[in-house]
Amino acid sequence: MRAPTTIRVMTWNIHGGVGTDGAYSLKRIAETISRHDPDVVALQEVDSRRRQAGEPSPFTALREAVGDHGIEAKSIITEDGEYGQMLVSRWPFGATQVHDITHGEREPRRAIETEVHAGVGTFRVIAAHFGLSLRERRSQAKRLVALAQRHPTPTVMLGDFNDWFWPGSLRDVLRHEFPARTRHATYPSWCPLLRLDRIFCWPSHTLVRSFVDRSARRASDHLPVIADIVIE
Repeated sequence: MRAPTTIRVMTWNIHGGVGTDGAYSLKRIAETISRHDPDVVALQEVDSRRRQAGEPSPFTALREAVGDHGIEAKSIITEDGEYGQMLVSRWPFGATQVHDITHGEREPRRAIETEVHAGVGTFRVIAAHFGLSLRERRSQAKRLVALAQRHPTPTVMLGDFNDWFWPGSLRDVLRHEFPARTRHATYPSWCPLLRLDRIFCWPSHTLVRSFVDRSARRASDHLPVIADIVIE
């Protein structure tokens, strides 16, 4: 159980809604999220290209199932559908920007930067899905740190950072700006070894508690990370 004064945030790469059993199920994704009752959720690999004829877009379906307010960041748009990430909140958003953090000719990547007007105060959220190459991730981390430094406001940065090579990579770029971070192994979900999915917080006392949901190992190839934070 979480304290009533905390805010719960969550990040999850949902693998397009396809689980490790090969089944496509947005219902399973929505039920897993709802079980933890998060206030703010960042979802990566939201993919409408996988939906069946007549089904609503997962961007719409997941927003309706999880929260009242949503921001979409679609990095790939084709005739078959759209692919990207989204941020969903039970509270309204303030000033919002979707940043293009694509590195060179690599796969298009986006970062969502917004203010969340919670009942206990306002905090900033930066949600991202980093690339697969080391140079790409370093560049993207530096860009997000530059965003974080613009305003001295409690900040949560969360997402799939795709970083399995910690020495000399993202840790050196991020640790000074975000002294509090989760350290849970999340990938592959059936036998998690790599800490790809993380939640970073500033200032350090913001992060109170964090955990992963191992019961979600069939819903996606990543485990969701959940954290309770305080905003003062």
